[in-house]
Amino acid sequence: QLVESGGGLVQPGGSLSLSCAASGSNFRFYNIGWYREAPGKQRELVARIVTSASTEYADSVKGRFTISRDNDKKTVYLQMNSLNFEDTAVYYCRADRSRTVFWGQGTQVTVSS
Repeated sequence: QLVESGGGLVQPGGSLSLSCAASGSNFRFYNIGWYREAPGKQRELVARIVTSASTEYADSVKGRFTISRDNDKKTVYLQMNSLNFEDTAVYYCRADRSRTVFWGQGTQVTVSS
């Protein structure tokens, strides 16, 4: 089970930090990704961190967002800086290992002045 938290309302240029907390064992063997879905748009990958801690980012968030993981706490974080209106979306956490995939319920991020 994955539970996201940390979403909310923020002004343009502001920051938010999202968390994705997992339950169960073997968390360290899962690749974790943050995805987002804006109204009228398809869900897209924002950032991903694999078991080796290598990361990848969507071009639209490079240099602004940072993904990290703490295997002892079974938690993945997404630090979001310099937020703009286009970052408004529901953010989802996804864990995958081989053919096993879990999704969280999502957390709303709204960037508005």
